[in-house]
Amino acid sequence: MVSRNLKVNTIAREDWFPGLKTGILSSLKTLPAIIYLLFVTLFLSAQTAPGLLDPEGPEHPAKFPPEIVSRAAVLMDAETGTVLYAKNPDEPIPPASLTKLMTIHIALNEIDAGRSSPDEIISLPQESWAVNQPPRSSLMYLAEGHIVSLRELLLGLAIPSGNDAAVAVALRFSPTVQEFVDRMNAEARRMGLKETRFVEPSGIDENNMTTAMEFTALCREYIKRHPDSLRDFHSVMELAYPRTANVAPELRSTVATWRQRNHNPLLTSFEGTDGLKTGYIDESGYNIALTAERQGTRFVAVLLGARTARLRDADGQKLLSWAFENFKTLRPDFGVIEPVRLWKGKAKFAELTIDEAPEFTVPVDRGDKLWLSTEIIDPLIAPVPDRFQVGNLILSDAQGELRRIPLLTAREYEKGNFFKRIWDSLRLFFRK
Repeated sequence: MVSRNLKVNTIAREDWFPGLKTGILSSLKTLPAIIYLLFVTLFLSAQTAPGLLDPEGPEHPAKFPPEIVSRAAVLMDAETGTVLYAKNPDEPIPPASLTKLMTIHIALNEIDAGRSSPDEIISLPQESWAVNQPPRSSLMYLAEGHIVSLRELLLGLAIPSGNDAAVAVALRFSPTVQEFVDRMNAEARRMGLKETRFVEPSGIDENNMTTAMEFTALCREYIKRHPDSLRDFHSVMELAYPRTANVAPELRSTVATWRQRNHNPLLTSFEGTDGLKTGYIDESGYNIALTAERQGTRFVAVLLGARTARLRDADGQKLLSWAFENFKTLRPDFGVIEPVRLWKGKAKFAELTIDEAPEFTVPVDRGDKLWLSTEIIDPLIAPVPDRFQVGNLILSDAQGELRRIPLLTAREYEKGNFFKRIWDSLRLFFRK
């Protein structure tokens, strides 16, 4: 039985790290390639640390979340995807007007692809007029003959939550509303959302369905794909429509402009809030998708099924306050990862890489000063497949280990010729 004594090379830095140095495992008797790779895989998997945030720790801030009354809620670090709070995260609940985020998302995708422009003037089919929307609809007040840009329609979706604007956008990008809904559902599947489904683009129908966990994931991707939408649409406080430019010249002297405020009160009451959307229908109650950023850390929260708007908004403020008080996003710069010695291979060194994003979430009192160490299999003997784990990159602070990231080979490394293998075998023998 082969044994190893692990040595970890720990490096303290005042700043981030210009490069990585490797720790060394004790020498390893040469094994046949298959047995060697299998043993290494089992060893590294056993060494891999559990998830970053351990709510089982008695002093962990996740042990003391706020009490909320909404039926379901999820709070997530928007950059890392780390879930910090969940209540009934998988309960299916109609999203109500949160549905409009998917409608906006598809429109912004069309703009990003160059198939449309925010300044494009959109024709308004009869189905999109305000007078033809279902009873109790929230409206932008589109009407026959209006001259309206796509940007104005997106503002109409984000601020007054206009169901008429949702129909107008749907019919701009698909021949029928149903075909646009098919696109919404296809996009939900692409995002990996299994329980989320849509039957129309505004959210008024109770048969639209989502969960707090899935809609939080949708919001996270939406923010990553369309970060400017927070400034351009979701944090805009008021929409005045129609203006004189939106109606025919002969009607401009009598135009009646509706001024409607953004339905998200946390935009003005909670520091850093810049989105996203509110919603209500009888079947779901009061819903909200929230995001806020402070000092480089952004959180996203989805709350579904509150009895009143006041309770919903209070829950949102509690969750975001708790998040900023207890967590932050770290973005370590690893610099250049140095290659490691490869024995019995065509190449003398193996280039290393990481597949995981460097950003991660930590308690707010952790990570101000970081130590870096690595674990590397030594000797690393060819052949070695592409993306094979040969070690771990370990980040720690004064309180202990924070995170492990697998170190992987950047490509496949083949074994060397007969003489190279014999020579390296001799060197390894005497190195012991």
